[in-house]
Amino acid sequence: MPAASDRPTSDGRSLPSLPRTWRPMGVRFAVVGFGLMLLVVCAAAWFGFDDETRAKFNILQRLTLLVMGGGFATIGWALGRARVTAGTDEVVVVNGFRARTLAWEEVVAIHLPEGAPWATLDLADGTTISAMAFQGSDGRVAREGVREMRALIDRDPSGGR
Repeated sequence: MPAASDRPTSDGRSLPSLPRTWRPMGVRFAVVGFGLMLLVVCAAAWFGFDDETRAKFNILQRLTLLVMGGGFATIGWALGRARVTAGTDEVVVVNGFRARTLAWEEVVAIHLPEGAPWATLDLADGTTISAMAFQGSDGRVAREGVREMRALIDRDPSGGR
């Protein structure tokens, strides 16, 4: 059986080889970049205080700051872990803390309208789910990922998914 990348689509383009994972680019850069900047600014402020000022923070205030930092880190991690993985038999969609595994037969279409924050997958049962791996803010990279995903969805099912 030929590899997935050897099978051309109806428009003559090759299908991506499977498994293939798409991840958002801009969101990951923003989470890491702003997270590091926030950490540096907070650390510089804390160590910039003199001993007398630091001593005025009680344990509850210190714990509150640590919990808030942990909350920001958790939210950043959830945003940064978004992905769509296309395998030979299934599609795994991870958005935040939730992962959904879908059979190829369940996925009918993918859309990324102009101005939309991310792509949506149309499912065979009439519902849709977000595919945050394809961020509208990623521009050309997201549109190319949607095209690849659409080619996989539209491929001939007898080609051996």
